Amino acid sequence: MIKSLYGKNKKAFALDLDNTLWGGIVGDDGPENLQIGQETSEGQAYSEFQQYLKLHMQTGVILNIVSKNEKENALAGLQRPDMVLKPDDFIIIKANWLPKSQNLTELAHTLSLLPESFVFVDDNPAEREIIRQQVPGAAVPEIGDKPEAFIHAIDRMGYFEVTQLSGDDAARNGMYRQNAARSRAELSFADYGEYLRSLAMHAQIKSFSPMYYARIAQLTNKSNQFNLTTKRLTQDEITAMAQDQSYLTLYGKLADQFGDNGVVSVVIGKIREQCLDLVLWLMSCRVLKRDMEYAMMDTLAAACKKRGIDTIYGYYYPTAKNAMVRDFYEKQGFSKVSGDEAGNTVWKLELAGGYSQKNHVIQVEGDWDDERSY
Repeated sequence: MIKSLYGKNKKAFALDLDNTLWGGIVGDDGPENLQIGQETSEGQAYSEFQQYLKLHMQTGVILNIVSKNEKENALAGLQRPDMVLKPDDFIIIKANWLPKSQNLTELAHTLSLLPESFVFVDDNPAEREIIRQQVPGAAVPEIGDKPEAFIHAIDRMGYFEVTQLSGDDAARNGMYRQNAARSRAELSFADYGEYLRSLAMHAQIKSFSPMYYARIAQLTNKSNQFNLTTKRLTQDEITAMAQDQSYLTLYGKLADQFGDNGVVSVVIGKIREQCLDLVLWLMSCRVLKRDMEYAMMDTLAAACKKRGIDTIYGYYYPTAKNAMVRDFYEKQGFSKVSGDEAGNTVWKLELAGGYSQKNHVIQVEGDWDDERSY
């Protein structure tokens, strides 16, 4: 429960197939001879395990396959009528003959998740040990080789303990499915800018609203990669900042033709005279490379102008996970003020001389401007 409160929960399963989701080897035995269903006690154990996994989808845990198999055979097994889990229940199915460590690393990259977000489930002890050695951070429970013990072995570890469930959590599987559709659409465009415009993105960027306090607090505790200061906040602290006129707060929601991503970005600044100190700037990795950070920056500049703020200070504090935003403020037009040997840096943006809009692909609705179109 403490891990859950601090955003340390796992987010995804990476699952083997043969003798893990069903009894038998689909490539050798054929899908018709797999152990699954109610006819045998072994088949019942595998069915119960699949039911256990499927229940996790209700809390936003995503399911994926990492199996040494022909893709055709893997799908044939999953399409049996007595399977609890069907192909559509999985975000990505990696069934091939590559090393599972390579497949898991690629899976994490494709989903914009860290390897440590995954729980790798495989009946083969050799495969489990390879993942432990080659994919640092991934959880690898010792499930043994008896399917009736799989649930206990995983559940006792508390990987997915839920203390608070938001609407975005419940919708996470759909959001990752939409991201897969976006990736397929991207392949049809030679020009990335044209692809972004084709998404018909629209964002809502406004001051913190009570409706989103829980989600904002959750993001501050779960976001590690696109997070400049990794400051963790409780819902009570979020509420207090939202009601304090000495803070400037922004949340950003992003939607497009494929669906709604929900609240994906948070910015908090502390006002001192005509300056703003950015306490927090984060964004969910599921909307990387869609220019949402530029839309947030434009709205932040507009909000500062309305408040009479002419200088913004940004801070970057390095961690083992947020190297991707090391140069974030430089890309936003800030000038570096200082830095130390640990990599902590301070940046400054002067608004008095004018501000050049950076977002040209997202239509934005906000508190400080009427609806803007690009």
